[in-house]
Amino acid sequence: MKAAPPLPEGGLRVIALGGLGEIGRNMTVFEHAGKLLIVDCGVLFPEETQPGVDVILPDFTSIRDRLDDIVAVVLTHGHEDHIGGVPYLLRERSDIPVVGSKLTLAFLEAKLKEHGIRPRTVRVREGDRRGFGPFDCEFVAVNHSIPDSLAVAIRTRAGMVLHTGDFKMDQFPLDERITDLRAFARLGEEGVDLFLTDSTNAEVPGFTTSERELNPAIEQVMRTAPRRVIVSSFASHVHRIQQVLDAAHQHGRKVAFVGRSMVRNMGIARDLGYLKVPSGLVVSTKELEKLPDHKITLVCTGSQGEPMAALSRMANRDHQIRIGKGDTILLASSLIPGNENAIYRVINGLTRWGAHVVHKGNAKVHVSGHASAGELVYCYNIVKPRNVMPVHGEWRHLRANADLAIRTGVDPERVVIAEDGVVVDLVDGRASITGKVPAGNVYVDGMEVGGATEASLKDRLALAAEGVVTVVAIVDADTGALAEPPDFLARGFVHDDATFEPVVPVIEKTLATAAEEGVGDARQLEQLVARAVANWAFRTHRRKPLIIPVIIDA
Repeated sequence: MKAAPPLPEGGLRVIALGGLGEIGRNMTVFEHAGKLLIVDCGVLFPEETQPGVDVILPDFTSIRDRLDDIVAVVLTHGHEDHIGGVPYLLRERSDIPVVGSKLTLAFLEAKLKEHGIRPRTVRVREGDRRGFGPFDCEFVAVNHSIPDSLAVAIRTRAGMVLHTGDFKMDQFPLDERITDLRAFARLGEEGVDLFLTDSTNAEVPGFTTSERELNPAIEQVMRTAPRRVIVSSFASHVHRIQQVLDAAHQHGRKVAFVGRSMVRNMGIARDLGYLKVPSGLVVSTKELEKLPDHKITLVCTGSQGEPMAALSRMANRDHQIRIGKGDTILLASSLIPGNENAIYRVINGLTRWGAHVVHKGNAKVHVSGHASAGELVYCYNIVKPRNVMPVHGEWRHLRANADLAIRTGVDPERVVIAEDGVVVDLVDGRASITGKVPAGNVYVDGMEVGGATEASLKDRLALAAEGVVTVVAIVDADTGALAEPPDFLARGFVHDDATFEPVVPVIEKTLATAAEEGVGDARQLEQLVARAVANWAFRTHRRKPLIIPVIIDA
């Protein structure tokens, strides 16, 4: 797709740099009157095909030379897939105003402290209306799986955009803070020119189950578990952990938080009043050692099978908490697409040590934080948007959401299905795709940001699946022939002492041909030898090991 033309005067440009065609890395850039407003800046968690990667960031390439034009970053809520990329953006310009609700900013500030960044924050709440450059932002309460979530209505001269963020329409939320459909209706009456809607559950019919319906299953676990209960959840899922605390308290159990992010976030939520903790309920892990097992509840991270999270380490016998027969593990989170294999590995590991694992597949211990099809249709009928752009979801979710919009009467020509990097312009009341900007994956690998590439990940996968063969060849600088037989150092490639004897003539022939053609540069010779050995390995062994050639002049 071609690069986008200049934005027409008075138009509004919308570019998602993440969150379209994937679950995570949500980031949307709005451009109007020469200024940029960013909504969310999150991370995507790696899949098994991306070994060594910690998180994946949005690609800032298209805005890097316009950092001074950014008037604010608006955060809809405090989940990692919406705030996790903010530290990396603020590294590029530290004084960008960051706008969000009280809990969202508290979670972010704790994260930024670890990065040594002191942000310039603007706290807002539902009902507030603030101007940021040419963008007039009104904040609307929405219900999600984390408190203090917000939708944002963005008014510009080009028209009004309503961005739902992640939301659902739980009518009996634990914090009694419902999605403000009255505000949605009022904005619809004013005229929503572009509606950006959460697509995650667009394929799911009906309405999302209320959080309160989980109470019986959680209570049953606390009541019937013969020994310890170990609950694994997202470290930001305040609502779910509140349910766990209430059930533990009801059945006389003490609770300890395990894991740095869990301890930090629950401490913040408690201090700000979002987590109600009965006096004496939460204790340290050392204090738990004095209690009988049937009085113990542990709350930890690792519900997605993350290798370094507490639950995964327990399953691998690499944690101070030793899982044993009679322990009950409660996985109180959904399965993020792509994580299924890792999660089931953890479940199998825990079961091996005698634990009973309760999860979404065998008990009602999780509900989604996202609106199902019935709720989305309800919103379309209330808002009556002129244009629709589904966001936050894989392709199947975006398509399902678009179909829902069309069924409610939105003109199909005004429903825009985009992907990361696609430029959507709202001009004269009509939204259309006009071009594309770079929006590739930016990998965080330890302390390196952007150092890992698709090519290096391909090498890592080859190392894991095929092994590595190092070929050390001493070559006569005058004749180009081998001065002595080459050495082969192999790891992960099944071999014996005789395995590489047939490839020596192949290397000799390759070097002879190179000498005839006048190729004497060591790097070129290494490339030729690597290709020859790789072709031989595939022809002979049907394997594709990573070949590392080393040419030494005799």
